[in-house]
This record gives sequence, structure tokens and C-alpha cells, in this order.
Amino acid sequence: MTSARSRPSGEPAPRGPGHRLATAGSIGCRFGTSDAADGWEELCRHALSNTRRCLETLRADPRSGAGNDRQHRLRGDLATHRHNGRDMEQWEYEVTSGGRVRYVIDDDNRTVWLIYASPRHPKDTDR
Repeated sequence: MTSARSRPSGEPAPRGPGHRLATAGSIGCRFGTSDAADGWEELCRHALSNTRRCLETLRADPRSGAGNDRQHRLRGDLATHRHNGRDMEQWEYEVTSGGRVRYVIDDDNRTVWLIYASPRHPKDTDR
């Protein structure tokens, strides 16, 4: 069985933090942590088509949320996240009923940094 990291048709194919998931002319998507890369691989194993749809949405317009109840900006303490020494907007995409991808948007570099990816719901919203 081929893993999501090496599956040619199962893009994204993560290689670790900073690995670029992009095509020419699109917004770049990169892993901010190795945990996010591992979680993305696990999401691909559980729900490949939904994970691909998430990636396509993030590449096209990471802030859209328009007509998409699966994508929203986080609120309160989670509204921003410090990445690479800068505070950035933090958003979440619901890949499956429990699976989530959290990302921050780096407008200056046209990059979305994936901070969290897992088929399980993050615990910090269970307050």
C-alpha cells in the first residue's frame, strides 16, 4: 500500500514542515509543523476526496467561507496564531465531522501555513 506522502494522485504529498503544496499561480500551502504533516497524511487515509477539496479551497481562496459552512475564521483566543514570529489570522476547515485542518494566512508571501490537521476534533475548542 502506498502512503499519502508518496501517492502521485493523492496530492498533497507531505514531506515535513515547510513542504510546499502548491501549483503555479495558486496560493501556496505549506506545513507549519511536522504534526500537521502527519495529521494531513492521516486525513488523506481517512477521507482523501474531502482532504483534496480542502486543499483546493485553501489554494483558491483561504478566506472565502462563502457558501461553505465547513470553513470559518476562529474566534476568541484562537483567532490569531503566532507563526514564524508573526501573528496571523487562524482559520479552520472541517474536512469530516470530526476531522479538522487549522491554518494561518500569510498575505505577504501568499502562503497558507497548515498548523493542525487530524481526523480528530482538536481539544482546545471543547471548553
